[in-house]
Amino acid sequence: MATALALRGGKWRTRQGQARLAAQALSAAGLVNLESAARSAQGVLERALVDGLGPDYGERAAKAQVAPADGPPINASNPFPTYISRRSRLRSSGVVYGPGGNRNELDIWARDDIRPGDKAPVLVQIHGGGWTIGNSRHQAYPLMDRLRNAGWVCVPISYRLSPKATFPDHIVDVKRAIAWVKDNIEEYGGDPDFVVITGGSAGGHLCSLAALSANDPGFQPGFEDSDTSVQAAVPFYGVYDMRDWDGAGGPASTVRWLEKRVLKASPDADPELWRRASPVNWVHAGAPPMMLLHGANDSLVPVDGARRMADSLRRSSSQPVVYAELPFAQHAFDTYASVRTRYTVRAVERFLAYVRAGYVLEGGDAPVASSR
Repeated sequence: MATALALRGGKWRTRQGQARLAAQALSAAGLVNLESAARSAQGVLERALVDGLGPDYGERAAKAQVAPADGPPINASNPFPTYISRRSRLRSSGVVYGPGGNRNELDIWARDDIRPGDKAPVLVQIHGGGWTIGNSRHQAYPLMDRLRNAGWVCVPISYRLSPKATFPDHIVDVKRAIAWVKDNIEEYGGDPDFVVITGGSAGGHLCSLAALSANDPGFQPGFEDSDTSVQAAVPFYGVYDMRDWDGAGGPASTVRWLEKRVLKASPDADPELWRRASPVNWVHAGAPPMMLLHGANDSLVPVDGARRMADSLRRSSSQPVVYAELPFAQHAFDTYASVRTRYTVRAVERFLAYVRAGYVLEGGDAPVASSR
């Protein structure tokens, strides 16, 4: 508007006006390029699914009657994010799952028509925040909203935070939450035998670590016999090697920061602690199906770590591995329901439908009907 008024008033004829006009033109061109990159995510994600699952991946989901619904359609010409109300999606809030006070609480997102006995698929969501901030609110709303509408029960959790908490406290809480879900989610209509896990950033680290270290007694003190396995994992922009920062594209001195606040020991003083804290060291043939998502322009968590993690999984795991690297995407790109985010969560739903189909075809419970 200011530019239009300046043009109308003839100010563009001055040197200062011409400089402003050039800056506005460059800004507009940059926005157009960014919007084009966001739209390109659709093709990047589809190619990742085909590469990881095969060109006929949708047929298996259709055969098991768990194929995701098409709608609502994504309007790629509308750059504005969609507002999602947490309160209207909640079934329960502040449910206690462990002894850690308000840091051991979770919420339940579920449709009102999902009742006990429905055996709806379950998603556990782990928040990010550098292991030092955050809670079960404010993150992954676009993904949880889409899956909730499709008949899933979604369970975002909080966990103990550093510097008060010291690793492995964070992963112990995640495991405890998974154990709680398996013991109690039937009351909310969920299927305790079909639980998948997701998370972003530090939550992506904990998500992948939990999936790969299922039932490890070292991360389950006092509940060693509880089943903490999951059917699939979807980490967003996760940390896969705790030493993979300095000089690799992430902020300088991050390793030192982790040493002081999160692990409370240096890599040289306790290399085994750092090894166990890094999901890349837990990759094995029995890993569950995994879909890794990372922004190519992530300036906080180096994308090289995600590439190496995907390569390691492809070499070792007997289950499908999907890796999508989104062009020009930054860290936490999915915070808002933008065009890129909507394409991403649709792709995640398709991946999870493929995994769910395998479960159903192998004798698992039939899925609940979608309301979309």
